[in-house]
Amino acid sequence: MALDRSFKDQVEFAAYCREWLAKNRPEPTRIPLPQAAYEVTLPEHREYLEDWQNKCYKAGLIATDLPVEYGGHGFEGFQQVATSEVQKANVPYFINWIGLGMAAPTLLTHGTESQKRNFLPTIFSAKDIWCQGFSEPGAGSDLASLQAKAERKGDSWIVNGSKVWNSLGALASWMLLLVRTDRNDKYGGLTYFVCAMDSPGVSVKPIHKMTGESGFNEVHLEDVVIPDDQRVDEVGAGWKVAMSTLTSERGAATGVGAVASSDSPMSHVERLVDLAKSTTRNGLSSWDDPAVRDRITRLYVRVSALVENGKRAQSKHLSGSAMRLPLQFKLVHSEILQEIHQVALSILGPSSSLYVGDADAVEEGKWALGYMNTYTNTISGGSSEIQRNILGERVLGLPKTK
Repeated sequence: MALDRSFKDQVEFAAYCREWLAKNRPEPTRIPLPQAAYEVTLPEHREYLEDWQNKCYKAGLIATDLPVEYGGHGFEGFQQVATSEVQKANVPYFINWIGLGMAAPTLLTHGTESQKRNFLPTIFSAKDIWCQGFSEPGAGSDLASLQAKAERKGDSWIVNGSKVWNSLGALASWMLLLVRTDRNDKYGGLTYFVCAMDSPGVSVKPIHKMTGESGFNEVHLEDVVIPDDQRVDEVGAGWKVAMSTLTSERGAATGVGAVASSDSPMSHVERLVDLAKSTTRNGLSSWDDPAVRDRITRLYVRVSALVENGKRAQSKHLSGSAMRLPLQFKLVHSEILQEIHQVALSILGPSSSLYVGDADAVEEGKWALGYMNTYTNTISGGSSEIQRNILGERVLGLPKTK
């Protein structure tokens, strides 16, 4: 189906998106995909997901509202429609989630014309995968304490240091990199770059999680040369640019495509209901237990509110502020997913200990795997505690914590 550029309104475009997604849904992979894009390590999965994202991009579901000169499709007011339809279609996720959700919004706001024209199209097509180099072994929640340094040498910078909890680093072509250029100024001494991952001196080492997966990495930089034209914004403006990136990561940006997992919170609740109905205790299904039904019903109500707030966040007139609902969504969404999985494990009882690969595990052990992975969501992009501080200080106007 060729991309029609004469859509009359959002309703017509939504119908096009639904039809295209229904006709072009890819066949499942031979080995099931990981639960999220940050766990992708197999070349088979990478190629499959890159191909899928590129097809969606060509169909107009990614970069829908961006200017054509930046690789966009030139529409207006259609991106949210495309994103919503992708998420409802239960299709595979987009692998380049850091590129779409962080790199593209950051470059659109702070990048030069050359950076926008050179980097954005290959982000959208998934030709170039991106990763993020912010956190360090001694600088996580207190990001401004990072010590990786860059020293100016002519028209280039020499970078030394380490980054940790890096997603997709083993697959990435480019990294968003925050480093220190002035040790005497905690916030004003940071500068933001984009770094080619094939640069001499860049090495990537996988980190194995308690799930057995290795989607995170350590990245070491030893005398890495970065040209000054790969600096984003001014020298010393790194903290400002980083906050822009983190705001996008936490969901407070319009976005250029659906970057989250294909599993919505409501689909998890529906799976939870099915699990309760199919699990028996003392001759009765767990669903017959009023305490279990009550917990699931409460989750259903909270998820319904989350979904409605997600709709409100798409309107500037209803969202309250630029950050309130999107940042609230990140906090509540991550914690609700964790609670859903906790309830599922309580329903499973002793069999919840059967993990992926065990022939007797319910739903191939996905509930146990999912529960452990929910801690990624409540920590990454700012832990739940950090999110509450941000909402309290910047949205509610409460005094800054000491």
